[in-house]
Amino acid sequence: MKAAVVTSFTEPLEIQDRLIPTARPGQVLVRIEASGLCHTDIHAAHGDWPVKPTPPFVPGHEGIGVIETVGSGVDRRRIGDRVAIPWLGHACGRCDHCIQGWETLCEQQQNTGYSIDGSFAEYAVADADYVVDVPTGVSPHDAAPLTCAGVTTYKAIKVANVQPSERVAIFGIGGLGHLAVQYARLVGGTVIAVDVDDDKLRLATELGADHVINAGTTNPVTAIEELGGADVAVVLAVIPSVFEEAFAALRRGGRLVCVGLPPETDGPMALPIFPTVLKGISVIGSIVGTRQDLAEVFELHARGRTRVVAETRKLDEVNVAIDEVLHGQATARLVFEF
Repeated sequence: MKAAVVTSFTEPLEIQDRLIPTARPGQVLVRIEASGLCHTDIHAAHGDWPVKPTPPFVPGHEGIGVIETVGSGVDRRRIGDRVAIPWLGHACGRCDHCIQGWETLCEQQQNTGYSIDGSFAEYAVADADYVVDVPTGVSPHDAAPLTCAGVTTYKAIKVANVQPSERVAIFGIGGLGHLAVQYARLVGGTVIAVDVDDDKLRLATELGADHVINAGTTNPVTAIEELGGADVAVVLAVIPSVFEEAFAALRRGGRLVCVGLPPETDGPMALPIFPTVLKGISVIGSIVGTRQDLAEVFELHARGRTRVVAETRKLDEVNVAIDEVLHGQATARLVFEF
């Protein structure tokens, strides 16, 4: 099979011909139809984060495909089922986090395309209990970005506990941000989209953003304060200074939801203690979503409540696609189709 492989953190990905993997007990073998390119895949390929994957490995955690074989002991999956292979590849199922519905906090978790081979390949094996059914009517092209970009922003809006009419500022409109705008609207938020790219801000307007701010030409803190301040700020960018701007734009009682993960070398976010305490600010970390969250994301899309904006690429173009994302040339998501 063809696969895009990280052989070194300092070299481009290699397109290799590998053996098709075999589904072991408890696993399924999935023939990949589509796989989205997430910024996390780029961080993985470059070894940007403190806990690094071990080359060689295959990135990709927005894999959509059809089950071709089922390993022993699997009774919930059938050959021919279309499933999503998400970031959460496996969790222990026994710790307090798993039991309480926070499996994404499990300390024993395995992550697709990071600690286990992912979906930048024609075939992938996955834990049968951690793939998620893709409903009829949701195309592989749309399902791929929803598997991470969708469920990550959906969860961020969920944990922010957005109330109808609250002002929700989305910092970073792209693969994640264009979906965050839609989820914030679905729960009744008044959406403020912030980016430095006018094309992305036009997309945000098309998707229902009430206000747009180009942070390259306008001070976003001042602009948001003039609107009354944000009740919620969701940061999808990966620059620490953007987190600080989002914090400063919050009104009293506001919630800062941190989602984007900067490279380790970019340093920490400065959090001022006095404004945090005196303004009653909450700082919330939000990481992806559970299997149930992803099922809800798919259901909303199947009902026509969301729109995925994505462009297709071939796996052979993986390194060019990475450059497009790094240089801000992709308006929303890029999806490899097989």
